[in-house]
Amino acid sequence: MIVADPLFYLVAVPAVIMTGISKSGFGGAVGSLAVPLMSLVIAPPQAVAIMLPILLVMDAMGLVAFRGQVSHAILRVALPSGLLGIGVGWLLFRHIDARWVSLLIGVEAIVFAVQRLLEGQRAWTGPPRPLRGPAAAFWSALSGFTSFVSHAGGPPMMQLMMPLKLDHRIFVGTLAWFFAAINVSKLLPYAHLGLFDGANFATSLALMPVVPVGYLIGLRLLRWMQPAVFVRVATIGLLLTGIKLCWDASGLGV
Repeated sequence: MIVADPLFYLVAVPAVIMTGISKSGFGGAVGSLAVPLMSLVIAPPQAVAIMLPILLVMDAMGLVAFRGQVSHAILRVALPSGLLGIGVGWLLFRHIDARWVSLLIGVEAIVFAVQRLLEGQRAWTGPPRPLRGPAAAFWSALSGFTSFVSHAGGPPMMQLMMPLKLDHRIFVGTLAWFFAAINVSKLLPYAHLGLFDGANFATSLALMPVVPVGYLIGLRLLRWMQPAVFVRVATIGLLLTGIKLCWDASGLGV
C-alpha cells in the first residue's frame, strides 16, 4: 500500500524537487539529501527504494538534455570503477550501518569543500588539474558504493570532477551519464535484496509529477550561471551536504 503519512510528502516533495535542481543544475551537489530527509519519516531502506525510480526518470531527462556534452575520458575510468563499487555495496548492504557511511562521506565532503573555500579565487579560476587514473578510479568506486547504500554518490564524484575545471555543461553532462549507468545497475541488486514492492513503487509514482519541476529549474539555473559562480555554488552545496550527512550519522537529526 502507498505511503499515506502526510508528513512523508511534506518532506519528500521538497526533497525530490531539490534533487532535480541539484542533478540538472549543479551536478548533484546537494542531491544526496533526499534519502536522509525521507528517513526522518520512513526507514532508510524504504527511502532508498522509493528514490531509485525517481532517479532513473531524472537520469533519462539528463541523457536528453546533455546529449553530446560529456567527457568520454572520464567515463572510461569512472564507469568500470563505479560498477565495482556497486558490486561491493551489494555484497555488504545487509552488514553495514548506513550511518557510518553517511559519516565517512560527510566528513570527506566537508574537508574537501573547506579546502576549496580556503583557496579562494584560485579554486574558481585557477588552472585545472589533470585527470589521474588511480584517483579517478578510487572516487568513482567510492561513489558507486555510497550510491548503492544511500544514493549518496554525489560527493565523491564532485571531489573527482571539480578540480578538473570542466565546462559546467560538460561537468553536469558527464555526471548525468555516469549516474544513469550507476542507477540502472542497481535494479537487479535491489530486486535481489527485496527492496522493491508495490507500496514503494506506488509511492515513487505518486512523487513523479514533481520530478520535472526541479529538473527544469536546475536546467534554467545552469544556463544563467557563469562558470566561476557554478563552481562556488557547487562547493557550498557540497559543504552543506557534508554537514547534513554528519548530522544524520550522529543521530541528532532523527
